[in-house]
Amino acid sequence: MAKTLFDKIWERNLVAPETEDRPAILHIGLHLIHEVTSPQAFTVLKERGLKVRRPDLTLGTIDHSVPTLPAGADGRLPYVTAQAEMQVETLRKNCQEQGIPLLDLDDERRGIVHVVGPELGRTRPGIVIVCGDSHTSTHGAFGALAFGIGTTEVGHVLATQSLLQRRPRTMRVTFEGELPDGVGGKDMALAMIAKLGTQGGTGYIIEYQGEAVRQLTMEGRMTLCNMSIEGGARAGMVAPDEVTWAYLENAAGTSLDRDGDLVSDEGAVFDKEIVIDAASLTPMVTYGTSPDAASAANGNVPDAEEGLDYMGFVAGHPLAEYPVNKVFVGSCTNGRIEDMRATARVLNGRKVAEGVLMLIVPGSEAVKRQAEAEGLDQVFVAAGAEWREPGCSMCIAMNGDKGEPGELVVSTSNRNFKGRQGEGVRTVLASPLTAAASAVAGRIADPREYL
Repeated sequence: MAKTLFDKIWERNLVAPETEDRPAILHIGLHLIHEVTSPQAFTVLKERGLKVRRPDLTLGTIDHSVPTLPAGADGRLPYVTAQAEMQVETLRKNCQEQGIPLLDLDDERRGIVHVVGPELGRTRPGIVIVCGDSHTSTHGAFGALAFGIGTTEVGHVLATQSLLQRRPRTMRVTFEGELPDGVGGKDMALAMIAKLGTQGGTGYIIEYQGEAVRQLTMEGRMTLCNMSIEGGARAGMVAPDEVTWAYLENAAGTSLDRDGDLVSDEGAVFDKEIVIDAASLTPMVTYGTSPDAASAANGNVPDAEEGLDYMGFVAGHPLAEYPVNKVFVGSCTNGRIEDMRATARVLNGRKVAEGVLMLIVPGSEAVKRQAEAEGLDQVFVAAGAEWREPGCSMCIAMNGDKGEPGELVVSTSNRNFKGRQGEGVRTVLASPLTAAASAVAGRIADPREYL
């Protein structure tokens, strides 16, 4: 029988099959942890006298609570709260006690959890990857089954290197045709979510196929898979190809055994199918308070039942009429080197509009070094943007980087619900190109005006 990519990965990692009374048990090939969702799990292990079963298949990094501003004259980082600093110290202590590798603040490999996994070659096709973070779906871009888990499940994986899971259904999303210039993975994701709805993918694993998907770099594929969760899906994935293996071999510094079977068989049946004309896509932005409230950046505000009052938008008015207060480029969605290059493409030789604060935050130390080696940081600073240290930053606004009540923030992150980037903040999700164009224009802007 023809099998989907998901079928093959599920079967490879199955420890015990699902029954009516019990979910399946899956082996976890990589468990990523960070400072926010792991402390309670480690506490439970201590209370039960348990050790981490496979420290070698576990990797810790510090990203959510760490400031993106440099240390002060006293050498101390400007943590926004004592609790944030304690979270970092607790992860450091737990990893040391359990023998878990940790990318600490002085580690040149440190960064956002879903950026560093692929950079270090730890993300591999065919395995199951979990993390106490919903955007673990990012790693599916490499042909892995990757999804977020809760704190209780984090503890279970730490103790057993396995996880109870009910088998999800499968969905194929095919992007037909070639992408126009100025349109990338973020626009594809927002267009899909607008069509699917935030609950349309509930209970499904999405496999992305089509010419436009193959056209994407690994960075673009990671962005697309990252946003799968915003359509309600459990995970997203792309079958590995030459682009995938070349990226991983570069990360590993050696050739790899390329598994050619990690692809959906011809004739494989999916539970749901969606087809999108990639050639017709345009740069997208959100206008409401959920990721499915997305429309063309150069269009008018759609007539929506909710969210417009909060956003201060009026149906029928051009989105480009609305002024911007802050712009954020970064996060596990769009904080990679390709995103930095796209931002510089627009900012080069231009200035951020007066009164607009633009934060550009690399997703890892490696991204920061590469951007600086290419002189991108100089482009950013010359344009009037702030070039920060790696971290989750304004995506989740728990490290001090946030907007003020009523401000309109154009963000390359993944969620735009009320209060995500600070109390009363109005968030517009967009690609790095669109975010940079909006910073220059001082309003929501179509990046094609600047390309």
